[in-house]
Amino acid sequence: MSSSYQKLLNNLEALNLGFMREYVPNYIDIVNEQEIPFTEALLKLTEQELVFQEEQKVERVIKRARFPKRTTLDEFDFDFQPSINKKEILDLKSLGFLEKKENLIFIGNPGVGKTHLVIALGIEACRQGHRTLFISCHELLLRLRSAYEKGTIERVIKRYVRYDVLIIDEIGYLPIQKVEADLFFQLLTLRYEQKTTMVTSNITLSRWGELFQNTEIAAAILDRLVHHAKIFKITGKSYRLKGKLKSD
Repeated sequence: MSSSYQKLLNNLEALNLGFMREYVPNYIDIVNEQEIPFTEALLKLTEQELVFQEEQKVERVIKRARFPKRTTLDEFDFDFQPSINKKEILDLKSLGFLEKKENLIFIGNPGVGKTHLVIALGIEACRQGHRTLFISCHELLLRLRSAYEKGTIERVIKRYVRYDVLIIDEIGYLPIQKVEADLFFQLLTLRYEQKTTMVTSNITLSRWGELFQNTEIAAAILDRLVHHAKIFKITGKSYRLKGKLKSD
């Protein structure tokens, strides 16, 4: 192995051109055999390196979104959930609702695929360069309450407001205290008509007064959330009972 060849590999590694470093030996052989010109080989290498780096960038964005698993719309069994309009869901993949700052609300019993759908759409948002976060309602409220008690609530809420897509999963599984409801309202107020929020809930919207233990705060929260929103009610059976999905 010549010293210049090794220096080339070292330079590519130093420049973080991992794909090129791995595949440059193959292209050197192709050029030496005069199958393609040097410039064409270099063009192909750099194009593939750009694709590789973009894939790595998307991968980092997806990891930062903290999805509990990865799902796609192609994996969703629409035949098993006829209450869902397949075309309407697939149209969401274009993310036109993000441009309109619309919210998405998925309501249904546990196991019907609500979380599957919001994760799939969240991953698509990541792929298209939108800063996204997935968090359970319980964890979000714990973090907001902790920040409130520490006196850092303003900073923490601003952090959640900055996400292009905030996915709040499982609203309704645990009762919500008044201080938590107030903090939740503050967050949604700041995101209102500015960013997209996706939520899943096993509680119908008409019962959110019970959930938040206060009809007035529930009405205020729904006012921010439902205005400019697409609402999907899933009335089918549980995938878990059918053995199709490990989780909602």
